[in-house]
Amino acid sequence: MQTLEIFYEHVMRMERFIPIRPLGNGSFGIFYLVFHIELGIVAVKLIQKYKYDKHEREWESAIQITNKQHSSPFILKYKRYDYNRSCDIITMEYANIKTLEIIAKQPQILLPSYTLHALMKQILQGIKSFHSSGLIHRPPGSGRVYVKISDFGLAKQEDTIYEQTYIKGTLPYQAPELFNKKINSTQIVDIYASGIIFFRLLTRRYPVNERNFKEQGKKIVQLKGIKRPTEIKDDILWDLLSQLLEFDPDKRITAAEALQHPYFTSPEAKNDISKEQQELAQQAADAELEGDSSITEFDKDPTFIVAESKARKNLKLKRKINPNQFMKFKINNVKIL
Repeated sequence: MQTLEIFYEHVMRMERFIPIRPLGNGSFGIFYLVFHIELGIVAVKLIQKYKYDKHEREWESAIQITNKQHSSPFILKYKRYDYNRSCDIITMEYANIKTLEIIAKQPQILLPSYTLHALMKQILQGIKSFHSSGLIHRPPGSGRVYVKISDFGLAKQEDTIYEQTYIKGTLPYQAPELFNKKINSTQIVDIYASGIIFFRLLTRRYPVNERNFKEQGKKIVQLKGIKRPTEIKDDILWDLLSQLLEFDPDKRITAAEALQHPYFTSPEAKNDISKEQQELAQQAADAELEGDSSITEFDKDPTFIVAESKARKNLKLKRKINPNQFMKFKINNVKIL
């Protein structure tokens, strides 16, 4: 074991965390899967002191969302922030299942229309909740949307300063206006990114994916807009995607508006529900009547339900994670720049 990992594990044990295994690392420090006697299995982020200010803002953003959204099932719950002499520790829910990227990379996986409806609604509802707290989830990608549990990483207030920084692997999700130095970043960049997520789930490719920031921006300028791919046959679905992928940020729809689109609200969409979705919604309603305070409006709405059996099949899960419940897709890694 490396010396640095030994150091981090010593710090965790001092704070009553039992290290299980590393989950990843970065310039900030390291992620660990741990056990805590009161919190159970959780993920912790150990942050080096010189990164303190940025991650303190992450914690403040998490509190801001929690205070405004309370128990939104589509936004990660942060548990606590521990201050240590050597480093600080953020404790959060553990993303225990694979990301949507696994679907995007497997062309043989065909999502039923009712599953796609529910998946898209969950993601848009999560972005809507995030935006109502005055934050930008920049940039969400299919590798940063997890099933059931996730962290949203670093949150960013809607800014007034252009910044040309981006995270590795997120370039295809960057909204066109982010390539213009004179335009400020606003919440609407998230809408374009969500459109890219859905585009990739449907086509298994990015509409634009160049080698670097300069070439990506040049290609975006040349295109003027995203053309309809042959894989998308549904006219109503493409109408929604084209509004999410609108190059003009002033014309791009919001998450709230997207949720009111006919793709979700038409009689056909409302009736596109599987038997399992209906059963799970009824089970949630019954549980609420019996006193289960954890039930939300989304648990009782079959149009928001991605049935666990369907998600398990598509994501190639080898065991059931949560019997008689459904998968919730939450957003990960919001960037503070």
